[in-house]
Parts: sequence; structure tokens; C-alpha cells
Amino acid sequence: MDELDWLTEGFKEHRPRLHAVAYRMLGSASEADDALQDAWLRVGRADTDSVENLGGWLTTVVARVCLNMLRSREHRREEPLDTAPEREDGRDPEQEAILADSVGVAMLVVLDTLSPAERLAFVLHDMFAVPFDEIGPMLERSPAAVRQLASRARRRVKGASPLPEADLTRRRHIVDAFLAATRGGNFEALVALLHPDVVLHADKAVVPTPEPVVVRGAHTVAEGAMAATGRARFTGPALVNGSVGLAMAPRGRLFLVLAFTVTDDMITEIDVIADPDRLGELELAVLDD
Repeated sequence: MDELDWLTEGFKEHRPRLHAVAYRMLGSASEADDALQDAWLRVGRADTDSVENLGGWLTTVVARVCLNMLRSREHRREEPLDTAPEREDGRDPEQEAILADSVGVAMLVVLDTLSPAERLAFVLHDMFAVPFDEIGPMLERSPAAVRQLASRARRRVKGASPLPEADLTRRRHIVDAFLAATRGGNFEALVALLHPDVVLHADKAVVPTPEPVVVRGAHTVAEGAMAATGRARFTGPALVNGSVGLAMAPRGRLFLVLAFTVTDDMITEIDVIADPDRLGELELAVLDD
């Protein structure tokens, strides 16, 4: 087997892991595909005489490509906020939604708030068990410095809740049921979760509209949720300011958040937030399974 055949077979063998790394780094399946294509071009031009661990070396190549893409993204941070969930990017939206579910929408959202260096350190070490001394050269930092980056990222991912665990679990069940009913188009199940006098507030960026929208009543709110069934594919539970809410993140980029007020196991208020300034003020974290 010549070198090109060896690289081709190795890249094919390791492709699922490489794509998993790229997806968690970038939050978008189509961007992960682009990263792997770029990485393959780099692999074909590289000197591989000293490569002993092909899988580890390929992971490094892909991680460096993703790091460059993230750093480029940092210079145009305004772009994700005008990315509508229905936007086509060459991938089946349903497959993209399934992939987001497999990682967790909240995880993708929180990862997107990290610096490129923090994201690289956390993804490679905490998700793929790459040692700090192998990550260091990618970032031109010492293993100790990389450890600090991963630690900061870990604290952001975990967040904290002022609620007792029992209250958090109960609210999680209610919010999960809300999402399941919305995704499944189950109108009656959704109405059963809502207080008859529930109030929904949506800021001007949600629709958008000239003024914020206020909707009252269980049936009216449920009808509005049914109209957003397609968007619910890109939505998942998250810790929102210490309580359980929902985050929508098409292509791994935060689009809007639903914050819930729950009283006596019924949803009494929903705040739908899409304004970039308001989203930036939220503390988002990943809920424990």
C-alpha cells in the first residue's frame, strides 16, 4: 500500500470521529463537512514520514482547521443572529436536527459562547480525552494553560441553579413535555400543560414586529406553538438563568430562548427572547441528564 492509499484508508476509517470533533467545534454539520474537506487537502500535502498515530495526527489536523474557522468567525459575530432556522445549507434539516439532539442543543449553544481556545481545549479534552500536552502545541500554550482554559469552559458549561434539585427535575419534566408536544403537534397535550390564563410575551425580534407581542390564554398560546413545530426541531432544554427553559439553535447558533414560569406544575408565563442584546444577558448552561 502506497502512502496515498494509506492516508485515504486511514481518513475513511477515522472519518466518523473526525466529523464528531469538527461538529462539536463548529456546531454545524455543513461547516464540519467543510472542515473535513479542508483537512483532507492539507493531509494530502503534508509530510507523513514521522506520523506514528494516524488517528491522533488526523484529529490534530482537523482541530487546527476548526480553530482557524472559529477565529475567523470571531470577526463576524453578528452573522449567526440573522440565521433563520429554515435556511438551507445543503444538508437535510431533519438530519441536522437529529445530530443536534445527539449532542444537545444547550451544549452547542454554550460552546458557541466560549472563546476559540476554550472551545478547543474543552472539546478535545473533555469530550474526546485528548491529553493537554497534545492540545498545547495547537494553541501555542503550555499544558497547564490549556488545563485552565478547559476548566473555565467546564464551569460555563455546567452553570448553576439556585433551585433545589427536586424543583429543577419537576420543571424539566414539564418543559420536556412542552417540547415533545410542540414537536409532535399534539395540541391537547400542550394545552394540558398550560394554565388557562397563561401569558406569552415575545419581544420585537421574535416575529419580528414593530412592538412586543403579548398572547393570553392556553388555547391561543398552544395554537401559536403549533405554528412553530418546524422550528422546534432545532430546540432543546437548557438551564436559563438558573431555571429550566428552551434554547433554539439552528446550525449551532443561538436564535431564541423560551423562559418559563411554572406554578403548581402548570406553565403560567412564557417569555420568548430573540433580541440579541437580551440574549447576550442570559446565563445559559447545560442541564444534567
